[in-house]
Order: sequence, then C-alpha cells, then structure tokens
Amino acid sequence: MIPFLALVSLGCGWIQESARATNQQPAVEWVTRAVTAPKVSFHKFQSKAAKTEVSYHLYTPSDYQKDPTKRFPVVYWLHGSGGGLGGIPQVAKHFDDAIEAGKTPPFLVVFVNGMPNGMYVDWKDGSVPMEQVIVQDLIPHIDKEFRTVADRNGRLLDGFSMGGYGSARLGFKYPELFGAMSIVGAGPMQANLLNAPRAGRARAQEVLNRVYGGDPDYFLAVSPLKLAEKNAEKVAKGSLVRMVIGADDNTLPANEQFHKHLESLKVPHTWKVLPGIGHDPMGVLRAMGDWNWEFYRAAFAGKS
Repeated sequence: MIPFLALVSLGCGWIQESARATNQQPAVEWVTRAVTAPKVSFHKFQSKAAKTEVSYHLYTPSDYQKDPTKRFPVVYWLHGSGGGLGGIPQVAKHFDDAIEAGKTPPFLVVFVNGMPNGMYVDWKDGSVPMEQVIVQDLIPHIDKEFRTVADRNGRLLDGFSMGGYGSARLGFKYPELFGAMSIVGAGPMQANLLNAPRAGRARAQEVLNRVYGGDPDYFLAVSPLKLAEKNAEKVAKGSLVRMVIGADDNTLPANEQFHKHLESLKVPHTWKVLPGIGHDPMGVLRAMGDWNWEFYRAAFAGKS
C-alpha cells in the first residue's frame, strides 16, 4: 500500500482575508478557543519546541469506541490562512459522512493549530518553531495518546490554502513520516512570495518579513519547490501524491507550474483541475465527490 498527503495555498482559508492585517501583527496563539462539533474534541499538550502548551482539535470516528484494540490511520488537516477554527465543523462532518457511508476506511483527524499565518514552517527568527512543534512534538503525542497506525503508511497530510503549502512542505521534507500527499489549491507554490495572486503585495511583504525574516532566499530554501527537488527520489519510490485545484482559482498558474516541476523531477502524481470551482475549500471537497475517497482508500488500504 502506498499512503497519502495533501496540500494547500496562501490566500483565504476558512476566514476571508482582508486589509485588516496590514497594520496590526496578529498574536502568536499556541492555544485557540475550543470548537464544539459532533465527534470533535479539544486538546492541549506540552510542546518542548514551543516551551508552552499547544492546542489542537481531534475528530474521532464512531468505530474508535466500538473496538478498544483497533488502531486507526490519522489525517493531519492543515487549515488555510486566517485561522481554521470556523471550518472544523464542516470538514469533520464531510469526513464523518463519508466514513459512515462506507466510502472510506475510518480514520482520526487532527486539526492542527497553524495560527493565522504560521505557514507551517519554523520562523527564521526562531520565535515560532511551527514545523518542530508538529514533527517533533504533536505527532509523537498523538501516537502516544491515541490508538494510531504509528508509521508513515498510517499518516496522511491534507488541507487547503496555506495548509496545502504546509502539507507540501512537510510531505516532501519528511517522506519517512508521511506516506501520501494531496496538494489542494496549494500556495504559495511560487519561487517568489511577493508574486502572490491572492494575498496582494502588502500582505505578502508582511508575511515575508514576519515569518521568513524578510529573506527571499530563506523563503525559497524552505519552499515545496526546493524540498521536492531534494527528496524527489524518495517520494517517487514510496508516496502517493495528488494535486487538485479549481479551474477558477487564481492560484492555478503557480500550482500548474509545480505540477510540471514534479513531472520534470519524475515524481508520479495525479493532477486534477475542477471546472467552475474557485479558491473555495468546501467547494473543492464537494466537487471531488467519490473520487476523493478513492484516493483515501488507496492511501489507507489495509490500515484500519
């Protein structure tokens, strides 16, 4: 079985971005408010990397309670820019409906706290070790506290918008941890952050300054472009990769370039453009229909 990972883009996630952030720096919020939704619970754990508590939400399928010996694969859902709390109930229900209908094997979903513009990367100034928190602390915590399939074939990275970028980054950097990637409406997938089709130059400059220390070379060095180049052979040998985007999404050109980049690196992957869909997370998930669950079944075959 070959596993699965998914990715997303800079731009609106579940909360629409506006001009609000240009003059105010959002707080570093390692612990968010709790979201109430069916089969979703709120958790905190102590992170060594962040030196503080960090929160996450967890979707648990019905089957988890039925058999106390059974282990489950895990989807790490990475939200888009602006923060992902508002989308948790919708995404959890989308997964739950498919599981209850038997369209996909059951799995846990970890809704990662990526903060409004955390970018799923270690900030250059060291103030926000986001990548370390996820890789070194969160994943071991989940495997310790819950009955997981604790290997790469049991971990799937998924997300939308900034979360797609995060999934691409983490998936290509750590193929030993994640066996599959689904790159959905992903970004920023371009080599130059200031060439941002959704964010606009002012907001892109703000993110470049705050997260990447104002250093375009650091942005490029930690980008999916460079990480794919570095680990193309490893990913090609053992990972399941797909790219999905709406035909009306203005991040399409950068995603198409990344698709061609993977082709040039000989990384096998599926490329799908959805007609009539823009930069809309639930729109993309619904438009994929049962094809989405075919991918999940391939990723999790024999793992639950």
